[in-house]
Amino acid sequence: MRGPRLIFSICCLLAGLTNTIRAEPAKPALLPTADYEVLLGVKIPMRDAVELNATLYLPRNTGETGRPVPAPVVCTLTPYLSDGYHERGAYFASHGYVFALIDVRGRGNSEGYFEAYVHDAEDGFDTVEWLAAQPFCDGHVGMWGGSYAGFNQWATAKERPPHLSTIVPAAAAHPGVDVPHRSNVGQPYLVRWLTLISGRALQGNLFGDLAYWRRKYLEAYRQHVAFQDLDSFLGNPLPDFQRFVQHPTRGSFYDRVTPSVSEYGNFSIPILTITGQYDDDEYGALAYYRDHLASAAAAARAKHYLVIGPWDHPGTRTPTAELGGVKFGSGALLDLNDLHRQWYDWTMRKGSRPAFLKQQVTYYQLAPGNTGANGEWRYADTLASLPARSQKFYLDSENSGAHGVFHSGELTATLPREGFDRFTYDPLDTHRGEQVEAKAWDSPTELLDQRYALSIGEDGLVYHSAPLKKATDLIGCPSLHLWLSVDTPDTDLEAYLYEIQPDGTSIRLWADVRRLRYRESLREGKLVKPGEIVECSFAPGLFVARTLMEGSRLRLVVSSPNSFFTEKNYNSGGVIAEETAKDARTAHVQVYHDTAHPSALELSLHE
Repeated sequence: MRGPRLIFSICCLLAGLTNTIRAEPAKPALLPTADYEVLLGVKIPMRDAVELNATLYLPRNTGETGRPVPAPVVCTLTPYLSDGYHERGAYFASHGYVFALIDVRGRGNSEGYFEAYVHDAEDGFDTVEWLAAQPFCDGHVGMWGGSYAGFNQWATAKERPPHLSTIVPAAAAHPGVDVPHRSNVGQPYLVRWLTLISGRALQGNLFGDLAYWRRKYLEAYRQHVAFQDLDSFLGNPLPDFQRFVQHPTRGSFYDRVTPSVSEYGNFSIPILTITGQYDDDEYGALAYYRDHLASAAAAARAKHYLVIGPWDHPGTRTPTAELGGVKFGSGALLDLNDLHRQWYDWTMRKGSRPAFLKQQVTYYQLAPGNTGANGEWRYADTLASLPARSQKFYLDSENSGAHGVFHSGELTATLPREGFDRFTYDPLDTHRGEQVEAKAWDSPTELLDQRYALSIGEDGLVYHSAPLKKATDLIGCPSLHLWLSVDTPDTDLEAYLYEIQPDGTSIRLWADVRRLRYRESLREGKLVKPGEIVECSFAPGLFVARTLMEGSRLRLVVSSPNSFFTEKNYNSGGVIAEETAKDARTAHVQVYHDTAHPSALELSLHE
């Protein structure tokens, strides 16, 4: 679902990729053969008598009797209409697999009523078991798909269908973690996404009209429309949106549609998780991965493989060599169709493990600079086992400064002894959305764009490190720990990390957003007492692998999101989705850097 930016899902707050459908059907190369048959309008009964509509792609494999030989089945359940995946179905059927494209409940030609995330677990179970019982199936059923179809693979697996042989979730959305809110911060993109899948047809042209959405989001932003009223303001009252608004925190509402600790512990099937460093659902995909490894038995953990490419959300199915001005190199153009085929051969046909998967974790190390030189694929047993030399960069400045790129503070290895910096967040100030975000949205060089950093004044803080003395590998999950006080009961905070190369090129590396009331728990809020010094950690577990150039500096920008891509916090301490301009309170934020309160950025660097 939600398309954010850089590494995740706050929609455009981080990487501005809202022009892509998060589960957009990927376009593989044209098939060299077309050795398959198609069955349209196949009806799959669910336990409540609702029938899902399927299109079956059948390999033309016949035995000595001239009858079709049963084969493994690969299926995907999608809210985006099955015809959009025709080339995928044709590819796998031409390689000997039955491929089942299935519209989820209430979408396309399937019966029932679509409720995002609600019915996928049970419907997935019923679908797998129905397919396994058909004469064209040899008893093995695997799943394929990304984004929403990544989520529903995990949802299906938690129900433990006896004939489910493997799942391959790519860019899997994780309800309660990165969708429909990110770290409990709402996303206006939700209305656009839910509009895309309103009714039974796909509203693709409306979804893709960026000029329209830019204008409407800006109007709502300027008029301070309450987040809960955004769907009606944009002309499409949405029951799913209202349901999400009523559940802004991770809790039982989302827990019931994703695996529990005990359910993770019961998984025994092979799993191939795929995500990307610029995938706005990396947060969710890696949350599934970590939660499974934390709960599963050793034998099950040994069957879970992870691939982290340099890609964005759709790139996790159709890789590209460049994104937002950042060049990955041709090494990033992994043939994922072929990797999936080899994986299914291994897990459902007793073939060999794909040669590409040399160890359980495969990640792409981006090359230094931005010339298009190839990066390289590297390997590890687990993410946690990657060799790490954690280095802290303490925030520091002179005379409570750090206001802007040309008046910045420092990221230093020396622990500061005293000091703080302050910035102001006025929810009624709309200049950033109007003058920066609206202009930068959908920029072809969005990941190189410096307009946001250059716009920072009294409303944010900027810190730079000293130039690196030699080329340095950044490998791992950055984190930021801020000690701060604020004179309002609540506020939101955001952080961005960049590499500033010797020629001045800026490459966005990482970003995160936090709502201060959830600093201790994403399940329960705790308002701030005025003047109280509290710690707020930005540690989403987002993986970055890039070789930083000799002479590059790190740039950290800290501010409060004041954006039409993000639900606005008016700082009153009330129910944020209900707030409007009348509730606005200006927040004065102090970020401390002293011996008792050492605010610091923490990275894993390897020279």
